[in-house]
Amino acid sequence: MIRLRHKLFIYALRLGDQAVLVLTLLICLDQFGIYQGTGSLEYLTQNYYDPKAGVGLALLGLCWVWIFDALVNYQTNRLKSLGTELMDVLKANSAAAFLLMVVATVFTFKRIHKELILTFWLATCTVGILGRLGLRWLLMFVRRSGYNYRHLLILGYNQQALSMAAQIDAIPVLGYKISGFISERDAPEGAKEDPRVIGRLGDVQRILEEGPVDEIMICLPLATHFPAVADTVRLAQELGVVIRLFPDEWTAKIITRCNVEQFEGHSVITFFREQLLLQLFGKRAMDLIVSLTAIVILSPLLLGVALAIKLTSKGPILFVQPRVGMNKRSFKLFKFRSMYVDAEERRKELAHLNEMDGPVFKIRNDPRVTPLGRFIRKTSIDELPQLFNVLTGHMSLVGPRPPLLDEVNRYEWLYRKRLSIKPGITCLWQISGRNEVTFKQWMELDQEYINNWSLWLDIKILAKTIPAVFFTKGAS
Repeated sequence: MIRLRHKLFIYALRLGDQAVLVLTLLICLDQFGIYQGTGSLEYLTQNYYDPKAGVGLALLGLCWVWIFDALVNYQTNRLKSLGTELMDVLKANSAAAFLLMVVATVFTFKRIHKELILTFWLATCTVGILGRLGLRWLLMFVRRSGYNYRHLLILGYNQQALSMAAQIDAIPVLGYKISGFISERDAPEGAKEDPRVIGRLGDVQRILEEGPVDEIMICLPLATHFPAVADTVRLAQELGVVIRLFPDEWTAKIITRCNVEQFEGHSVITFFREQLLLQLFGKRAMDLIVSLTAIVILSPLLLGVALAIKLTSKGPILFVQPRVGMNKRSFKLFKFRSMYVDAEERRKELAHLNEMDGPVFKIRNDPRVTPLGRFIRKTSIDELPQLFNVLTGHMSLVGPRPPLLDEVNRYEWLYRKRLSIKPGITCLWQISGRNEVTFKQWMELDQEYINNWSLWLDIKILAKTIPAVFFTKGAS
C-alpha cells in the first residue's frame, strides 16, 4: 500500500503540473481576448483551429510533458531540499513558456503574443511555487502529527553516521524515525555502549527480520567495507527496503564521475570519463586560434631566430626530441636549438652538476648552451616552435611540461597523474619560479592544475605567463 500511495501521489503531481499549464493558457487566452475584443472560451471550440494548428497544439502538449519529466524530479525523495524543488519548478515553467513562444511563432498563432506569454510564465511559476509550498506545509503537518513516518536504520557508527543522524533529527518534517545504528566494529570490553547501537554488521539480516525498517542509510567507506555493503544491498533488495549510500570523500569523487552506458544489451559502468565536453572543446578551440595567430604574428621573429642559430653555431635550427604526452603517448617536441650539437653526449659527464632534485636534469650555467642559446632560453623564445606541436594536437597551450621517457620511468606513482592530460607550453610551474621550484613542488603544482582544471584557469595562467616571461622569472 505504501508503494501504491507513493505512485498515486507522483502521478497526481504530474497531472497537476500539466493541468496548471493548460488551464493557465486557456485563462490567459480568455482574458486577453481572442479576436475583436471577444474573451469567451467558447470561441475556442468554434472551428477556428485548422489541421496545422492542431498539430502545433498536440506537439506543445507532448513537449510540456517531456520538459517536466526532464526538469522536475518526480520522486518522493524526503531528502530533497525545498529550494531545489522550487528551482526545478521555476526551470520547468520557464522552459514551458519558452516552448509556447516557439510553437506560437512556428505555427503563426497570432493570438499568442509576448504579453500573453509573459503573463502565462508569471502565473504558472506563481501557482507552481505556491503549490509546492502548500504541499510541504501539508506534509509537515501530517508528519508532526505522527503519521507518514519512515523507519531508518543507519549502517555505520562513526563521525559521518552520527553527523547525518543529528541533521535528520533536526529536521522533523523529513518524517524519519531512526531505528538505530549498526556498528562496523565490536565494542571494547567493559566500555559502556551507546544504546542506539542495536547490532553489528553480521546482525543486519536479523534486525531486518525483527523490526520495521523502511530505509537503510549506509555511512561506511566502500574501500574497507565493500563486502558488508554489498551484502546489505542484497538483503535490502530481497525485502524491498530503500538503500541510501552516503559515501566518504574518496568514494564520492569516484561515484560522481561515473556514467552508466549500454553496449550490445549490457549495462556498463564507466569511471573517470571526462564530462566537461564544452570546456574541452573551448580549450582545443583556444589552442588552435591562439597558436595559429601567434605563428602568423611572430613569423618574422621565428625566421630571424632561425637565421641567427644557423649563422652562430653548427647544427640544425630545431632541436627535435621524443617526449611523453597524454597517457604516455610519445611525440616529437620542437624547440629552437640552444645547445651545441654534442649536448646529449656530454650530459653524463655533467650529471654531478645537476641542480634539480628528482629525475629532472638542469644546470643553471650549463656549459653546453651556446651564447645565443642562453638568450633565447632566458627569454623562452626557444619554446616558440612548440606552437606547431599545439597546432597538431600533441600539446596544449597550458598543461604540465612534457617529460622525457627516462624521467617518467623514475616517477613516483602519484606523479604519473600529470600524464593524464595533454602537456603544455606553459603551466603553474612556469609562472611560479620554474628552476627556483623543487621537483616535488613542481609535481604538486601539476596535480593542483589537473584537479582544479577549467578553461578560466587556463586563461589566467596564459595571462600570468606574459609577465613571467618578460621578467625571465626562474629561467636559466
